[in-house]
Amino acid sequence: MSAHMVITIYGVVAVTFMMAMYALEARHPRFVLAFAAGCLASSGYGFLAGAWPFGVVEAVWALVAVRRYLRAPAR
Repeated sequence: MSAHMVITIYGVVAVTFMMAMYALEARHPRFVLAFAAGCLASSGYGFLAGAWPFGVVEAVWALVAVRRYLRAPAR
């Protein structure tokens, strides 16, 4: 399997995880934190794929999600 294919598969898994966690955010604040992790994984994919603007934007979204998690009321 080529490196390009491995990076593509990683990207599909990372973005799918990120979107699933985004869809579940209303269920519990932990999903917001999981969304942040998905954003970091997607950011890594962006840098690996050579799409550094995507990597930067996803890293910023991860920071925004962590901030939302820290400000979420405890359940």
